[in-house]
Amino acid sequence: MRYYDFLMDSVNFFGPGCVELLGERCKILGMKKPLIVTDTFLEAINDGPVDKSIDSLKAAGINYAIYNGVEPNPKVHNCYDGLKVYQKEKCDSIITIGGGSAHDNGKGIGIAATHEGDLTSYAGIETLDKALPPIVAVNTTAGTGSEVTRHCVLTNLETKLKFVIVSWRNVPTVSFNDPMLMLGIPAGLTASTGMDALTHAIESYVSVDANPVCDALGMQAIKLVATNLRQAVANGTNVKARENMAYASLLAGMAFNNANLGYVHAMAHQLGGQYDMPHGVANAILLPTVEEYNLGSNPEKFANIAEMMGENISGLSVMEAAHKSIDAMRNLATDVGIPKTLKEMGVKEEDFELMAGNALKDGNAFSNPRVGKEKDIVELFRKAY
Repeated sequence: MRYYDFLMDSVNFFGPGCVELLGERCKILGMKKPLIVTDTFLEAINDGPVDKSIDSLKAAGINYAIYNGVEPNPKVHNCYDGLKVYQKEKCDSIITIGGGSAHDNGKGIGIAATHEGDLTSYAGIETLDKALPPIVAVNTTAGTGSEVTRHCVLTNLETKLKFVIVSWRNVPTVSFNDPMLMLGIPAGLTASTGMDALTHAIESYVSVDANPVCDALGMQAIKLVATNLRQAVANGTNVKARENMAYASLLAGMAFNNANLGYVHAMAHQLGGQYDMPHGVANAILLPTVEEYNLGSNPEKFANIAEMMGENISGLSVMEAAHKSIDAMRNLATDVGIPKTLKEMGVKEEDFELMAGNALKDGNAFSNPRVGKEKDIVELFRKAY
C-alpha cells in the first residue's frame, strides 16, 4: 500500500434529537424543494421519522414533495418512479429517510436526474461524470452505513442481479443518525441490519485495501456490535444500545467506504438479486463460512476479532484464537435469531454455479483477502446451505 484516500460526508449529525436540525441544515445548503424519498411504512408512523423530518423542514420554511415507493433491495424502476415525482414537482434536492434501501433509492434518483441512459450502464467504479443534486440522509436503521458511503446498490429485475454504482459523487452531503428514530424498528430488522454492520466492519478490517484509519473504525465498530446488538434486539427501546449500534453502523460504513469489502457481500448480492433475500440476513448467514475460508490470510487480525467480540483467547496460539472469531460470529447470529442456513431461506442448489460466477464479477470480490475460483465460491454457498 503506497497511499490511500479517505472519503465521507461533509457533515454528520449524531445523537438523540439531532433530526431537529434537518430543516436548518437544508436551508444552509440552499435547498428550495427537496424530494423526500421513503417508504409507506415509515410515512404512516404517527410522529415517526418522516413526520419529525417534515416538522423540521416546515419550521425552516422549506417546501417539499414525497416519493414513498421505496422497496427492500431497491429496483431500477423505483429510481425512475421517483424521478418522475422529482421532475413533476420541480425538486432541486433529495432527502432520504430510512435505511439502506431509501438511501440507495435516493442516490439512484439523483443519478437518473443528472445522467442520461439506463442506470445499469453506470455499474462500476467512478462512472459518473456529473454532480448529483444535494442529498441529505436521515438514517433510521443501524446497519447499512449507506448514509455515509459512495455506494448505490440497485437490483436489475431483468437479469436478477444486484449491481453497484460506486462514486464519490454518491456520498450524501449531510447525514443524520438519531437513535430516537430507531426505537420502533422490529427485532428481526434490528438483528439483520446489525449483522450487516458487523459484516462491514469485519470485511473492511481484513480487506486487502485495509489501512490504519479504516482499521481503527472497523475495530471500534466490531466491539460496539458485539456488546450492543443483543441488547438492542432484546429491547428495542434501549436508547443506549440503539445509540451505540448507530455509532457502530456509521463507523463500519466509514470503514468499508474506503477499505472496501469481500466475498460475503459479493455472494450476498447474488442472493438479493436472485431471491430478493434481505441483505443483512444473507450477510449474517454467509459471514462465518466465508471468514473461516479467509482465516489463513491474516490469522493475527482474526485473533484480534475474537478478542474484540469478547472471546477469551488467553493461552491460545494465534491460529487457535483466530478460530474463536468464527465461533463468536456464529454465536452472535444465533443469539439474535438469524436463520442458520441458506436452505431455510429458500435458496436452490442448482443456482450455486450461476451465483458463484456472478459473485466473482462483483466489485466487492476484488478486495477479499483470499483469492478463490468459481468452484471455491460454489463450495462456500454449499457450506452455508
